[in-house]
Amino acid sequence: MATLALPQDWKSDEKTPNFKSIGSLSPAIDRKIEPFGAAFLAHARRQRHGRTFSEDDRIQALAKVKKTEDDDDGEISEPEDPLMLQRDAKDWKGQDHYAVLGLSKHRYRATDEQIKRAHRKKVLKHHPDKRAAAGQAENDSFFKCIQRAHETLTDPKTRRQFDSVDEAADVAPPTKKEMTSSSKSFFKKWNAFFESEARFSNKQPVPKIGDDKSTKEDVEEFYDFWYNFDSWRSFEYLDEDVPDDNADRDHKRHIEKKNRNARIKRKTEDTARLRNTVDTCLQNDERIKKFRQAASKNKNAKRLEKEAKEKKEAEDKAAAAAAAEKQKKEDEEKAKADKDAAKKSKEAAKTAVKKNKRVVKGAVKDVNYFSSGADASAAQVDAVLDDVDRILASTDPDELADLVSKLNVAGKDGEKVKGVFTERMSGLTSSGKVKEGDVKVFK
Repeated sequence: MATLALPQDWKSDEKTPNFKSIGSLSPAIDRKIEPFGAAFLAHARRQRHGRTFSEDDRIQALAKVKKTEDDDDGEISEPEDPLMLQRDAKDWKGQDHYAVLGLSKHRYRATDEQIKRAHRKKVLKHHPDKRAAAGQAENDSFFKCIQRAHETLTDPKTRRQFDSVDEAADVAPPTKKEMTSSSKSFFKKWNAFFESEARFSNKQPVPKIGDDKSTKEDVEEFYDFWYNFDSWRSFEYLDEDVPDDNADRDHKRHIEKKNRNARIKRKTEDTARLRNTVDTCLQNDERIKKFRQAASKNKNAKRLEKEAKEKKEAEDKAAAAAAAEKQKKEDEEKAKADKDAAKKSKEAAKTAVKKNKRVVKGAVKDVNYFSSGADASAAQVDAVLDDVDRILASTDPDELADLVSKLNVAGKDGEKVKGVFTERMSGLTSSGKVKEGDVKVFK
């Protein structure tokens, strides 16, 4: 290989170095090189067996086919039913396409690659040319069955139609004995059934049934899903064949209508079947009973708590009502006592006023109505009593008591008694309660 030319300004002297060596190359070593690889192995194989390129390619292709068949035996291998080998290819709707290809154990779980390999294996075994080469009777009926199975299962639409009616893939729900045998058996059997039904679900992933340790939320989610199951399952595969376009149109429409009604009926029956089966599972699920018991216990606890609260509230209300009634009674008794006391006080006051009035009138009588003679004249008595009445009419009980007190001090001294009355009358006239012109004696 040519090396690049050094730049013209390249210098290697010590003053302006452009290159500095940091080591030296190791000495060359002789090594033995051995041929290796697919091409060398193919060359060696041709040399060893004396084959040409074409002979070696043909033998390798046959060996590859044999290896593929041997590999498929482990995954795609099952005994062929003699009756199946004698099937009439015209009755292709009645055949089990998965069994024809040897995929009975896989069925709807079979991948596209497995179907492709199974078809290739069956073709290699049952091709008419190969049967003829092996000296077997030339009967291509089963070969046509193989081709029909391959066509059906490689088309997503027709495969889904066949999977919808593939009863061999269905799993029966557990029997009553299996459901009551043990908790482990219950979940195992029902899990197999729901996994089988889950293949028809539009919603994925499908919740699992769980076990006896599943939470209430998970169990409710599981049953909600199946009670609202959204299924893509259809029954077109069982439709009666519709005549071609050249047939009578009315008859064709009749067959199409008949097929639609049959599909609707089957869909309705399948929905009812699944709903009834879910009901059976729910009725026998011990977890539901456990959750209901817990809910009932919690409900009872809340009810008891509510009753206790209501009882306490009622007791508090009754106690408050009793206290209010007692307080009311006490208030009424107190009011009555106060009223009685007030009444007595009023009566006592009235009595005291009457007594004081008698004392006042008795005071002027005791001093002979301020007369100097032996007996006071009627005019003198009337004049004194008129002034006394004016004083009594204009004097309140307290003032009356004060007046009596002063009269008691005055005793039977006429001058002093008159002085007490005159003083009182003077106060009444000055306050305007009594007119001065009305006063006769106590001026």
